[in-house]
Amino acid sequence: METAADLLGTLPPDEIPVPLRRFARFERRKRAKLAGQHIAAQLEKDPEFRTRVAVPVRAAQPTLAEAVEEGRLPPAADPVKVAVIAYLLRPAGWTRLVEAARAELERSASVSEGEAAERRIAELRAEVAAARTARSAEVDRLRAELREGKAEIAELRHKLHDARLRAKSAQERADALATETERELTAAREGTAAADKELRKLRARLSRAETSAEAARRASREGRNVDDVRLRMLLDTLVDAAQGVRRELALPSTIARPADAVAGIEPDRTAHRSLPGRALSDDDPQLLDRLLTLPQVHLVVDGYNVTKTGYGELPLADQRGRLLSGLGGLAAQTRAEVTCVFDGAELDAPVAIAAPRGVRVLFSRPGSTADELIGELVRAEPPGRAVVVVSTDREVADAARRANARPAPATLLLRRLGRS
Repeated sequence: METAADLLGTLPPDEIPVPLRRFARFERRKRAKLAGQHIAAQLEKDPEFRTRVAVPVRAAQPTLAEAVEEGRLPPAADPVKVAVIAYLLRPAGWTRLVEAARAELERSASVSEGEAAERRIAELRAEVAAARTARSAEVDRLRAELREGKAEIAELRHKLHDARLRAKSAQERADALATETERELTAAREGTAAADKELRKLRARLSRAETSAEAARRASREGRNVDDVRLRMLLDTLVDAAQGVRRELALPSTIARPADAVAGIEPDRTAHRSLPGRALSDDDPQLLDRLLTLPQVHLVVDGYNVTKTGYGELPLADQRGRLLSGLGGLAAQTRAEVTCVFDGAELDAPVAIAAPRGVRVLFSRPGSTADELIGELVRAEPPGRAVVVVSTDREVADAARRANARPAPATLLLRRLGRS
């Protein structure tokens, strides 16, 4: 079959049998595998093609081909080759040669199978013997490991029993310690609660005592000084106001002269008699400048209201420092009395502030607000003194008006400090 497949690759296309032409283009091994049945059928029915295939076979085995054509079978010849040559050359009695080759193959196969079976039996016996030996060794090893495992298990059980006893004892001690600790913690909590309660009572009593002492000191001080301060402040205000009116009206500083009695038309001086800032609106840029020209004017500033209007993004400490620095310069320029009030509720703890010269800094007391402290400052002033309250808070402004003080928005003070 392989010889015929090789021949297909060497024949011209027109000499290849029609049923086999499509296999001629295949690779040799692929051709022998796929075209085997077709080649066998063509060899059977096409004597010419069979003769062509016999030529290379005869050339490859000339001695064997000659013996087959003579009708004799060499004793050492391969039965397969004999059958192939006999089938292709087809001498007289070729079927007998093919049948003899088939019988020889069957006999050889039987002998080979018997020998192979005997060899396989011997191999299996050897494998069984080796397996028995290995099994015996493995059983001995497993038995030894089992004895070791049992001994180890017994030791582990003993250790586990001891560990359980120790764990039980430790648990009992831990429970006892936990109970004792809980009792001590309960006693400590009760003692701490009692101490805290007593401490709160003492702090409350101390606070009440300090408040009472401070009130007594303030009452004593105010009883002695408030009236004198009010009178002195009113007198200074009247003196400064009289001097200001004299300057505004250009009054002579000497006693009237004879010519003063001569009748005549005096210039209209009413425009000069109005106080600065009375006719200006709250958003007039000149309002604060005019108010600061008043004699003995007292400028009260709502501190955080001004700072949060102008630079609220800064920390509170920086806000206070920036405002007080500007107020110090303003006090030096105008010689006005300046008081800056901050809300004490904004503080986590008392702070130390170095107030600029001419600036009074106050924080509201616990439980009160800066608005209330501003109201107290305004009401403490004698009637007739010029008081200016700087705040954008509507309630603070309305309270200032009711107390005869002049309110001014925070933006005017910020603009004024920006020019300084």
